[in-house]
Amino acid sequence: MVLILEQHEVLATRRGRIMALDAAYDVDGDNRDRDVIVNASYGGILPARFIGRYRPRAVISVDCCGGPQGYAISGMYYLEALGIPCAMADVMTVLLGDSRDMYENGRISFMNQLARDCGVVRGMSVKHAARMLLDIDPQPKAPDEITNRTVISETPGGRQIVCLDSIAFGIPEIDHRNVLVSGGHTALRAVHNMLRTRPFGFIASDGCMGRDRSGIQGMLAVEAHDLAVACVDGRTARMGDGLSTYHDGTISAANALAAAAGVRKGMRTPEAAALLLKRSAS
Repeated sequence: MVLILEQHEVLATRRGRIMALDAAYDVDGDNRDRDVIVNASYGGILPARFIGRYRPRAVISVDCCGGPQGYAISGMYYLEALGIPCAMADVMTVLLGDSRDMYENGRISFMNQLARDCGVVRGMSVKHAARMLLDIDPQPKAPDEITNRTVISETPGGRQIVCLDSIAFGIPEIDHRNVLVSGGHTALRAVHNMLRTRPFGFIASDGCMGRDRSGIQGMLAVEAHDLAVACVDGRTARMGDGLSTYHDGTISAANALAAAAGVRKGMRTPEAAALLLKRSAS
């Protein structure tokens, strides 16, 4: 049997096209800089390399359940490093290898930061996501500008729970009143930024602890400076992603001040953050 490599145009505008491809190998130079590729195969590194060399406007592939170490979706981070927005469709919503079905029926399960910046969200239809990726360009940012600072909640007195990807992005003039939830770890290297920012409460990752529990040594070291700090298990939340620390994290450790506020091992981050916020308001 001879396989015919082909692309299917499903939408064309002045900005470019949405092209449905049954395999990543069908991408070619005609897609460069203008087309959104709907690729009905998995989204790992290998297909991302085939797609990335032609640098299309954006890509949607299939998550194939992620696989061990998330390898089936790892290509979206490869493409992010190339400046290409990429999202994944839930394999259970598509006919794998049928790009036109994927375009009509697929639902988004994952996305890289550039796709998120274009407005793509989990559960969105592939058709809607592809159109957003065609119509909207993510704004170029320097690494230190990508803080992903998100206010989760605010008390009547103006205190907030704030997610950010690193404590390095904390703002002392504002965040000394706030509970910060970070994507970083709490090893000794984090002490400098914790003391610089001095949040009323702080939650970050334990980095899976490391040898001699080095991943939480900074959490313990700042007790003397009246900083209440807790950590989430590094296996439960994506490091470098403060929103994942908040939504996915499970507490693995707390220093004495956080424990006095009621934070306990096994607690979910939203509950722990609310307890630290209450402590900060007392």
